[in-house]
Amino acid sequence: QLQLVESGGGPVQPGESLRLSCAASGFTLDYYAIAWFRQAPGKEREGVSCISSSGNTKYADSVKGRFTVSRDNAKNTVYLRMDSLKPEDTALYYCAAVRNPHPRICMGAFDKGRFDSWGQGTQVTVSS
Repeated sequence: QLQLVESGGGPVQPGESLRLSCAASGFTLDYYAIAWFRQAPGKEREGVSCISSSGNTKYADSVKGRFTVSRDNAKNTVYLRMDSLKPEDTALYYCAAVRNPHPRICMGAFDKGRFDSWGQGTQVTVSS
């Protein structure tokens, strides 16, 4: 059974950093693209970042230059390093997976419907 488990969230102050992890079990990530989405209270779930199986990446404009997505296939884990956090980054962060090795899978608009396996989310709260 495919399972994704996010961890690493928590409360931080503006300007601080966090590293989220997305650990996969029941399958190997080698042929999967992984995306990070987030959802703040009262808002739509939005795409944050995506990494293809070959390591191509995409970022939302709101996080470009501050967030970095990476993957360690040996550990079956994808990471989201978040620096210079802002209060507007406060949200429940989800990782999602789709089995598609195409190098351009992450290009174009973030599409929630493209991803068929989702984690339960980890809360990030940025507040002074």
